[in-house]
Amino acid sequence: MRITDIQRCEIKPGRLFEWSLSPAALAVAEGLEEDSRPAAYIQESHIRTARSLRADGLSVPTWLAAAFDIPGSVDLDVLESALRDWMLRHETLRSGFRLVGDEIRRFTLLPEDVSLRREAIGDFSDATELTQYLQDRFDSTADALRWPNFLYTAVVRDDCTSVYMAFDHSNVDAYSLQRIPAEIHELYTAGVEGGAVVRSEASSYVDFCEIERTNADQIDADHEVVARWREFIRRCDGRLPSFPVDLGVAPGAGLPTQKLMQGMLVGADDAAAFEAYCRPYGGTLVGILAATSLIVREIGGQSVYRTVAPFHTRVKSQWSDSVGWYVGGAPIEVPAAKAPDFDSALKTVRAELHANRSLARIPLARVLGLLGSDFRPTSPDLYSIVSYVDTRGLPGSERWAELNAYGLIRVSYGDQVCVWVNRLHEGLWFASRYPETDIAYKNMRLYSEWLRDLIVSVARG
Repeated sequence: MRITDIQRCEIKPGRLFEWSLSPAALAVAEGLEEDSRPAAYIQESHIRTARSLRADGLSVPTWLAAAFDIPGSVDLDVLESALRDWMLRHETLRSGFRLVGDEIRRFTLLPEDVSLRREAIGDFSDATELTQYLQDRFDSTADALRWPNFLYTAVVRDDCTSVYMAFDHSNVDAYSLQRIPAEIHELYTAGVEGGAVVRSEASSYVDFCEIERTNADQIDADHEVVARWREFIRRCDGRLPSFPVDLGVAPGAGLPTQKLMQGMLVGADDAAAFEAYCRPYGGTLVGILAATSLIVREIGGQSVYRTVAPFHTRVKSQWSDSVGWYVGGAPIEVPAAKAPDFDSALKTVRAELHANRSLARIPLARVLGLLGSDFRPTSPDLYSIVSYVDTRGLPGSERWAELNAYGLIRVSYGDQVCVWVNRLHEGLWFASRYPETDIAYKNMRLYSEWLRDLIVSVARG
């Protein structure tokens, strides 16, 4: 899907409805005993970061949301049933955490105890007012330090209903969001037509958390993965890498607000030609990272481009349909001396990814704990990222433009840069969250323009 923020996802006026867990479900959750399955390391890090920032007096919303339309007049009862049925497939959405002192303890509702409450909020005639209301509601409900930490909403009109489903990041990643429109459409259509959706059971992210943590806890400070991260961080002057251009952020000045930059980089033909050129080296991901290494060297003057490349951790097919936060990171380095031009940068990035991708399977939070370094979080992002995902194979992706389907990110505070490049049927979509300074805007604008130029020059030979 196109990644954007809530201000740019084409919200139109209408009558707003909300769904959250019912008082009966909340009452059951209040009395639940502890679920022995632990939080994933990435969930624990996320919650502790939110608590640390809150203790410093700063609330930093980091929710994600899926936005899409249902054409025609909607049946709210059927939609509610579709939302509940979808939610029951994904155990993480009925599982939460309690903070008991310094411990994070899980609890999980049984499927039969899950029920939703629908509330009619009212009519909104002004799109700006509606947008602000939704953002404020998502900020207060889809929050890392509360539960339930999600909210489902629908803006109803005679000819079309727009659905907005927001979640705290601990429950979902971008891949999870991108599967939602087709799955809700399928359930809703079956409900309207009186049919049923026959699907295999989705594997539980809660189970994955336990498996991943058990595996991660088996390594110690002498493990090869820890040693390789230790050396990488040493070469980054004892820190995880930032985006290597001037962002105009003064040290110690506090966490800056952020802005979003977005747009279509290139159309479908140029995206296909760029992919074809990069395929012998591993494809578009390698090409985007190679191009980035050359561009930031020109802008920032660094002799080595270092970054943490995000990878999904759905290494077994059983997790393919599961909603959760399946993301790890692998360190890569691209020295200018080894990669003076695009072809040599492609070879270097390919070699780095081949050598280091397996490191993403061990949660970085576990590694940092074993390193014994003081990584007390002062920002929601430990490091900057450049992410690439080809979304064309996802169910329903060919209808995303027609259905105004978006993946929404909350742009609030942060001193790092996050870049997402998504391959759509229409081409390559670019989005970036960056500190709100004049220098950062100038350099990120340069980066996006030069990235487009390089892709076009490679594509057109």
